[in-house]
Amino acid sequence: MINFRKIKQLTFFDTVKFSAVLLVLLLNGCDNNVNLKQLCNENAEICNEFGKDSWCKGQRIDVALNRIKVKNNNLDEDKYKLLISYEDYIQCMSLASQIQHKKSKEKTTLRNDNLFKAKTQLAQLSEQSADSKHPHLLYYHWSRGSSALALEAFLQLEGDQILENSTAQYHLATYYIKRDSNKTLGLLYHALELHQPGTELSPEILQTLATIFTKKRQYKQAYIWLRTYQLLQDEPDEMIETSLNSYQRAKGLDADFLDKVASTTLTKIEAGEFTSPSY
Repeated sequence: MINFRKIKQLTFFDTVKFSAVLLVLLLNGCDNNVNLKQLCNENAEICNEFGKDSWCKGQRIDVALNRIKVKNNNLDEDKYKLLISYEDYIQCMSLASQIQHKKSKEKTTLRNDNLFKAKTQLAQLSEQSADSKHPHLLYYHWSRGSSALALEAFLQLEGDQILENSTAQYHLATYYIKRDSNKTLGLLYHALELHQPGTELSPEILQTLATIFTKKRQYKQAYIWLRTYQLLQDEPDEMIETSLNSYQRAKGLDADFLDKVASTTLTKIEAGEFTSPSY
């Protein structure tokens, strides 16, 4: 059976290993955004790439905005973001396309067409960016295509100023997570230190911290980071909340105190004032 709620809330984040539940990041539409309307008037061929559909609207808008950035600036960093946007759209539309409309077969056809177009564009952009030396794209081609050459080039940049940003530090952490948990913690903390106020904070960093501390059986830290993740959401995930409450009772944790720590931690991160703790 198709889970309609899951489709509406679909995003690119993986399941939290700690609680084995779906992470949710709601994407809001931008119909009233004057800048978006102006951009689409100037780039109609991009904004009309996919047939209009009520599903996956946020992901579709994200693809269009990133395509326009690539068109205007042709920067490798924007190409990386566009690749991720296509992946998000494909993941969402893959579920939406499974819905069979008895009265409107055109909708099913439209979604299948949109899905095919997205997969084609993703494959083309992936091929075109395969020789890039930008760290984000090196990471992409290693993590998606298992490119040993891309990984080697990416790791050679470790310690270089070009990796002194939150995204690159998280990418490094994903390499070391199965090799050196303490180094991974340092990289994740540094990723949070480098977070720029006003930019989107990657929930995956918080998810990974919760997972690591759970494996280390440092239950207070695991709770804090999963709670911090929950606080970051536009709307709390009920399943995660239930899991946090059960976890708190099972481990005898002072939830009120730890919730305050999590709230203060998130405030500092978003303000660009987070400093790495001892670990």
